[in-house]
Amino acid sequence: MGWLEGGGAVYVRHRMDVSLGDILFGAVACAGAWGRDLLAARTLGLCGAGGGGIVCLSVRTGWDLWLGAAGLREGDDVLMSAVTHPEMARIARLRGLRVVPVDLDRETLAPRPKDLEAALTPRTRAVLVARLFGGRVDLAPISRFCRAHGLPLVEDCAQAFAGPDEVGHPDADVSMYSFGTLKTATAFGAAVLRVRDASVLGRMRATEAGYPVQARFEYAGKLFKGLLLIVASRPRVYGVLVRACSRFGLDLDGLVDLATKSHPAGVSGGELLRRLRRRPCAPLLSLLRRRLERFDPDRLAARIVAGERLSDALGPCVVRPGAGQIGGTYWIFPVVVREPDGLVEVLRRRGFDASRATSSIVALRPPDGVPEAREAVAMMSGTVFLPAPKGLPEKEIRRLASAVGERAGRQPTTGRLTA
Repeated sequence: MGWLEGGGAVYVRHRMDVSLGDILFGAVACAGAWGRDLLAARTLGLCGAGGGGIVCLSVRTGWDLWLGAAGLREGDDVLMSAVTHPEMARIARLRGLRVVPVDLDRETLAPRPKDLEAALTPRTRAVLVARLFGGRVDLAPISRFCRAHGLPLVEDCAQAFAGPDEVGHPDADVSMYSFGTLKTATAFGAAVLRVRDASVLGRMRATEAGYPVQARFEYAGKLFKGLLLIVASRPRVYGVLVRACSRFGLDLDGLVDLATKSHPAGVSGGELLRRLRRRPCAPLLSLLRRRLERFDPDRLAARIVAGERLSDALGPCVVRPGAGQIGGTYWIFPVVVREPDGLVEVLRRRGFDASRATSSIVALRPPDGVPEAREAVAMMSGTVFLPAPKGLPEKEIRRLASAVGERAGRQPTTGRLTA
């Protein structure tokens, strides 16, 4: 796929929500931060979770802990949003559970109650709803379904952190928030979970207490990668990197994945669980506490304003998944077009780092005998993730919108992106 006609600046697909000062703080903490249990307790206090929460290495770690503590058994069904992180499904499958994807409404990105009812079986034991692309899901109808059938409701808010005052929806039995590399208020790892059932939470804490602690050296490496990402995200620097990759035949997407993922693709199930079943180190918790204490709502507001400017510039002819969500924060900016590969090609030639797909958001593969989540698969097969609008000059937003508008359509392709 071609890049840049004539060189110049390239606008990155995702701007990191972190400062050089935050990274320096984390680096210093690697040499001096101690008392991880006290740091974890203070972090939970900042989120209002207090005695009702737990800090884990990642959302996937917390999900694995909850599955073990909630009493789900091999052969049980878990209903999941049809679009989510593939490892959330993989973790459930590694525990012998059957993952049943539930189709989404493209406007709200929420599972419809009628589809939840259709997916229900006598073996169904839990419902996991993902809040996608930085927006919120109206949990009320889903909560009514769960209460009617005695099912716990878990919300995966990994992409939707909007400040420490908003942790934990009252209708959810479990709420999970991520602070990984590309997330809002990143600490380069860790997750905060709010768990309503005290007995389940107690079992989660007891299990986690037996995990080894993440190595400080490993965490320092994540901070160094974060520093490189900040430097590389400057448009001129990123343009140089793009041209270098093109000239020497390097895979830019692969390099970005290497810098942002917690572990390489294709890792075995046993190795995946070994990597997840650890506790966050004290330096990570120290930086997370700093990010929560210094959370700047104005910074998030600026991202929302930039996203709304791009949305307005695109106009109604461009399909935006999640346009009807509550309180969208534009964590990433997806559009659906007829020819996604063609749009990516055009945008990259014009200096915009668009991406056809992301390994952290896919349409889930259904088990045998379960119909495909058609709307979710169709949406993902035509989705292109646009560069982050925050920081783009007004003329560049208009140029980006114009390029998208030339190829936008309402009927996506029929390709497949499943896991």
